[in-house]
Amino acid sequence: MPAAQKTFVLYPSLGVGHLNPMVELAKHLLRHGHNVLIAVVDPPDTDAVSAGAVARLAAANPSIAFRLLPVPTSPDPAAHPVKRSLDTLRLANPALRDFLRSLPAHAIFLDMFCVDALDVAAELGLPAYFFFASAASALAVLLNLPYTYPELPSSFKDMGDTLVRTPGMPPIRAVDMPLMMQDRESDQTKVRLHQFRRIPEGRGVLVNTFDWLEPTALRALADGVCVRGRPTPRVYCIGPLVDGGGNEKKRHGHECLAWLDAQPRHSVVFLCFGSNGAFSAAQLKEISRGLESSGHRFLWAVRSPPEEQREFPDPDLERLLPAGFLERTRDRGMVVGSWVPQAEVVRHEAVGAFVTHCGWNSTLEAIMSGLPMVCWPLYAEQAMNKVFMVEEMKIAVALEGYEAGMVKAEEVEAKVRLVMETEEGRKLRDTLVVAKKMALDAIGQGGSSQAAFAEFLTDLESSSS
Repeated sequence: MPAAQKTFVLYPSLGVGHLNPMVELAKHLLRHGHNVLIAVVDPPDTDAVSAGAVARLAAANPSIAFRLLPVPTSPDPAAHPVKRSLDTLRLANPALRDFLRSLPAHAIFLDMFCVDALDVAAELGLPAYFFFASAASALAVLLNLPYTYPELPSSFKDMGDTLVRTPGMPPIRAVDMPLMMQDRESDQTKVRLHQFRRIPEGRGVLVNTFDWLEPTALRALADGVCVRGRPTPRVYCIGPLVDGGGNEKKRHGHECLAWLDAQPRHSVVFLCFGSNGAFSAAQLKEISRGLESSGHRFLWAVRSPPEEQREFPDPDLERLLPAGFLERTRDRGMVVGSWVPQAEVVRHEAVGAFVTHCGWNSTLEAIMSGLPMVCWPLYAEQAMNKVFMVEEMKIAVALEGYEAGMVKAEEVEAKVRLVMETEEGRKLRDTLVVAKKMALDAIGQGGSSQAAFAEFLTDLESSSS
């Protein structure tokens, strides 16, 4: 018998990068027949980024109700951005409390950084679950860091290639631990440790992954070895939840999709590095030389170098790339300034490999398309994701040199050739064929992710009985 209709409030952290995964969760809840409201914090100093993003998402998703929660004051402008974010979310608690009191909500889903909203949920007697939009492997490591990091002899930034060990998980080099936590004494690290310490106070964690992909992490979480001194909350793998790219291949009408239509099957290397993925002019030239030397077709989304983005929001490709590069490669390559419709591109049959920053949503999109990956982590937890993708999941290979901030042209060429030409690349592709099938099975009728969502609903019923 289908579960009774529920009303859920989704509460993302600041920034579009946290809002988009919540929209995918909202679509999932709607497909199961539930009502969804997304409450978005709208501080006074965001230059209307939140309001603009919400307006676009609301227009694209008319079934989802969005509510902006105004924050009347701003935190200390001199504080680190991560500390400011935490303080802003705390200042939003009264507006969140008033909003929830106006509703008959059954549960609230919190972003991993919205931990202080737990206090509001507890005050109102509302079950609070976390939605973790990254890998279960990252969750297993991050939940343990508040206990293990203070016991290490030094900060990650001083440990280099030294292996960091967390219970139940494979060791990770210190240089591959989250970028914002490299300095143990920094404000941003202290904020993150506070947030990871509070996540176990939630009733459960819904994770955007599927059982087959991450057995090691799921065993560690289920065995309770990731959290000290208290039970680990129940983890529900309900993914992959990804942007399906729409029913029509040319939904966005982007010129790159027409270009891909003219390319042979699995012949194109796609390079795209997320909304914050920008390289120096010197690095862009190295990538250009590597792609040209590889001889393979490519589609490359390029952003202006970080120091130029304010003055030149659209990249000057002729100036940034080597002289004559665009002309020499125009018969087999396409360079796009800034944005491409990634969800459609990775699904296109012409694409044969994906050079990615290892953002988790991008990783899941590639898995759902059976697309082998070349890892170039840039920020956040992406280097940690790289470790899982290469060593545990066997769905990717890594570029050497990203840790030092410069990947050479020869390395770009070598890894493109490895994935596109060699036996190792063929094995990678075979693994992705299996991963895609297992992902589709997980979200299909009777699959593990469907079963996990049903178990979540049962747990929710018991919380309110």
